[in-house]
Amino acid sequence: MNQSPYVVYTSDKSGAKGLGIWKDMFRELRKSKELIIRLFLRDLIGRYKQSLFGYFWVLINPFVAIGTFILLNRAGILNIRPTDIPYPLFALIGLSVWQLFSGGVTIGSHSILAAGSMISKINFPREALVFSAMGQVIFDFLVRFCLVILLFIVFKFVPSWGILLFPFALIPLILLTLGLSMILSVINAVVRDTMNMISILLTFCMFLTPVLYPVPIRFSRLFKFNPLSPLITAPRDLIAYGHIKEPTGFVIMSVVSVLVFLVCWQIFHLAETKLPERM
Repeated sequence: MNQSPYVVYTSDKSGAKGLGIWKDMFRELRKSKELIIRLFLRDLIGRYKQSLFGYFWVLINPFVAIGTFILLNRAGILNIRPTDIPYPLFALIGLSVWQLFSGGVTIGSHSILAAGSMISKINFPREALVFSAMGQVIFDFLVRFCLVILLFIVFKFVPSWGILLFPFALIPLILLTLGLSMILSVINAVVRDTMNMISILLTFCMFLTPVLYPVPIRFSRLFKFNPLSPLITAPRDLIAYGHIKEPTGFVIMSVVSVLVFLVCWQIFHLAETKLPERM
């Protein structure tokens, strides 16, 4: 029987089963490495190309938020419990870690819709858009962390040796952010008001997470039910104390973050070929 000279390409990825689909996913991600870097550089340069303050916007927003809380605390409107490290440093670390999550979810969820014209014309792994968006947020985080180091000098604060483990404590949060970004980017491509709901939920979650204040003693049990709390506080605990105060919650949420990332990535991989016809 003669082999057909024609090759038929299909957009359906449901044919791969079991480990086969994971091999395809990691193979596509490996081949997209250069594309992710190119997209990251393009978006990073274009974002501040015609901006008056440029990269200083990365630092301005945290200063405004922290300054507002300091003024409210000194005016007696808020009663923030004393922190074990200088409050500006406490708040900046917490806010930097939080914006790694919130910024990643916001930009990542919009990445597919923002690249609608490119998706409709070019066939490439759409995961590259979400990963490049996460790269922008990580870059912003690194810029803010330079400010954290500066505050170490200003307040003459010597961080604990746990700062060496700080990058590793961020991995579960980054994986959770990538997973949520993938699934939300698919939903946002179909339901256009998804970004409005994400913005409201992130604002609400921020005030229910000990980002700019320590966990209130009276409501400590309530904050334990917030799944984001251990992922936000653990990196800061390593700098301040050299250990994580709630290791059990952090371990549980780390496992959950990995599962969310893997499940959402697989759903995204199966759905990405349908995106051009839905947009």
